Amino acid sequence: MKDVFLAALLVAIGLSAGAVQISAQNSEAAAADHTAPAYDMKGQSLLDLEAVQKKFVDLANVVPADKFTWRPSADSRSFAEVLLHVAGERYGILGLMGAVPPEKVDGKALEKSTTDKVRIVAELNKSWEFAQKTINGMSNADFAKLLPKLGPQANAGDVVYILVADAHEHLGQAVAYARENGIVPPWTVQAQKKAAEKKAEQN
Repeated sequence: MKDVFLAALLVAIGLSAGAVQISAQNSEAAAADHTAPAYDMKGQSLLDLEAVQKKFVDLANVVPADKFTWRPSADSRSFAEVLLHVAGERYGILGLMGAVPPEKVDGKALEKSTTDKVRIVAELNKSWEFAQKTINGMSNADFAKLLPKLGPQANAGDVVYILVADAHEHLGQAVAYARENGIVPPWTVQAQKKAAEKKAEQN
């Protein structure tokens, strides 16, 4: 029994040593790798944010004006507040890396500023222009700029990533609000229409 245990222990030690060696080799390979990254964070984040922005505006345009004050519960944001929250967070999140919002724009106060549909769409467009201009103005070096106040290894690229993730979170929220009121997102309607046309062509 002791022999079996000893043999198993030796195998484990050997595997562990092998794993350490492989890990060291991988670290050396990573350090020596100067290949350009396969993922263009600047370009991809802008494309993603632009697509989400279009969906926010398209959804806002099909929701009736009297539904902008609708909220699923008393302690939840209204539809108008969700959209204005998105606009405000663009200023706030990008502000984490030093981006300065346009004069007289208070991102924190924006959420409760209006329930007017036209003004809300205008605020979404205005904040998107700010986000687009800010990210477009960043170099690759800017993306890698460390922001110690956010964490030991945090950088400006992380801030842009947070902005993208936040946009998707609130788009899902806005879609849920619309669905609760019997409103189908326009991009879903378009996809259903294309699918029906394709099916008709095949028949």
